[in-house]
Amino acid sequence: MSILQCGRFRLDLAQPKVMAIINLTDDSFSGDGVHGDVAAALGRAERAIEEGADMLDIGAESSRPGAEPVTEAQELERVVRFVEHARGWQVPLSIDTLKPAVMREALAAGADMINDINAFRAPGAIDAVAAGDAAVCVMHMQGEPRTMQLDPRYDDVVGEVAAFLDERVAALQSAGVDRGRIVLDPGFGFGKRTVHNYTLLRELARFGAGGLPVLAGMSRKSMLGAVTGREVGERTAASVAAALIAVQRGAGIVRVHDVAPTVDVLKVWRAVSAVS
Repeated sequence: MSILQCGRFRLDLAQPKVMAIINLTDDSFSGDGVHGDVAAALGRAERAIEEGADMLDIGAESSRPGAEPVTEAQELERVVRFVEHARGWQVPLSIDTLKPAVMREALAAGADMINDINAFRAPGAIDAVAAGDAAVCVMHMQGEPRTMQLDPRYDDVVGEVAAFLDERVAALQSAGVDRGRIVLDPGFGFGKRTVHNYTLLRELARFGAGGLPVLAGMSRKSMLGAVTGREVGERTAASVAAALIAVQRGAGIVRVHDVAPTVDVLKVWRAVSAVS
């Protein structure tokens, strides 16, 4: 399915979209959190759009391994202020949250998408997004952020992740969420060892086989450091390579920190694809 209903927008994912990560967090693993400074986050978002970002993904609670939760009130205040400032921009605003109250208030403020690492399993989460036309991104995570990387295990990582996503899609659809609003994310780095992550990347086309678009988020993650030996701030080349591989395997959205180089590499990929 190449058209995604995303709030105010209908996105043609036949041309893969670059989603810029905008962290309002205090402790982002990548070191780019702005400690709740909404003005700084807005400035970063404006630069991302200038660099070619098609979408923004705004998060105010870190989901890095070992992360501690933030209060609902703090997350709400940061997210809603950002959306209120940015909702006039001609770019979809995605909110990265697992709290139903934040989902409801962000959508009421004008957000176009909810990106939930918990796959809308919290009580009230599906109800928060069922009405309206906002997109919903369903992600797989084994465990929860504080403990997910302690000892992740799978017998068949691709099959188990696919089965989980299928179950969550069914739950959303049974609540009235149209398939045209749903995006799948296999959850790179969320309760996965390095071998699990690369197996998922190799088999990424499996997740889009049912017709739903796939989001891939590998930017600066430890799976890249594991094979390059580079620290977080030195993983731009690896991140861009991972994004390109994901697009080649069918991803409709790539979630990235480094917008400009990702946009450039996808322009080259499109130019090659367009040659007759």
